[in-house]
Amino acid sequence: MEPGPNTDDWLADTRTSYDTVAASYAELTRHLLDETPEERAVLALFADLVRAQGGGPVVDVGCGTGRITGHLHKLGSDAFGIDLSPGMIDVARRDHPGVRFDLGSMTDLALADASVTGLVAWYSLIHIPDDHISSVLTHFRRVLRPGGPLLLSFHVGDESNVKTEGYGGHPMKVYVHRRQHDQMIEWLDEAGFAVETHKTLTSAESTLGGIILARRRP
Repeated sequence: MEPGPNTDDWLADTRTSYDTVAASYAELTRHLLDETPEERAVLALFADLVRAQGGGPVVDVGCGTGRITGHLHKLGSDAFGIDLSPGMIDVARRDHPGVRFDLGSMTDLALADASVTGLVAWYSLIHIPDDHISSVLTHFRRVLRPGGPLLLSFHVGDESNVKTEGYGGHPMKVYVHRRQHDQMIEWLDEAGFAVETHKTLTSAESTLGGIILARRRP
């Protein structure tokens, strides 16, 4: 994998980039789940696993404009979203009234220990550098209840690159890190998760996407 950013500026760059594209991002991604039956099936399975745990709060970390949060809410989950970008949070609140959205970062997740039954990170780890992944996953484990399901999606590959524009041609500066399943599974195991299933697929969400369903080990 190519080296990522050398300073912590990547976090500020990511926030600014998604503030810039928030409105156009919402329009361009609004209907993606309509075109991705396999992803809808995985999200439905995740919602079922949360119910089997007795229900409780579900957090969508890196929720963006809230489309996954809103979908989980429609499936009956007590879902709320957290995102780094104030612009994205504003759009999420506009598009999904009645659903909770909070400003925050997965690098310093401001949730109490064992406070959520399930956690989703839907294509949101893709901007996190390798040397921050373990810390982020440790936060995920901390806030999840024992046995709680974790659903991750990511772009599969071996390279990192800088995205300089997107979602209608707006300027951006975000690193996009593609990773292999075995690396993700190793990080999850080290952080205290047991992987139950994983798969690679091609859809409107990603030309080569990875999905991992895991649980927090006791």
